[in-house]
Amino acid sequence: MLTTRKKSNIVKEYGKNESDTGSPEVQVAILSRRIDELASHLKKNHKDIHSRRGLLQMVADRRSHLKYLQRKDEKRYETLTKKLGLKK
Repeated sequence: MLTTRKKSNIVKEYGKNESDTGSPEVQVAILSRRIDELASHLKKNHKDIHSRRGLLQMVADRRSHLKYLQRKDEKRYETLTKKLGLKK
């Protein structure tokens, strides 16, 4: 689970300023961190179907944010995917 401190660090790293929580870069970074944490949880608890459904919803949401960013600004999209280690 993301704590407030972890989330504020993500906002500082990917946002335009410290209160920028709505930009696509910040949204994708937060979702990526939550996806990583939930994926490690599911490795230990492989029968947790409800969490698996939540994971799939987060992946779909992240994909939507990435499509939006790619459509609006290709350069920001490329920078973000390289920084997060995501591939097309």
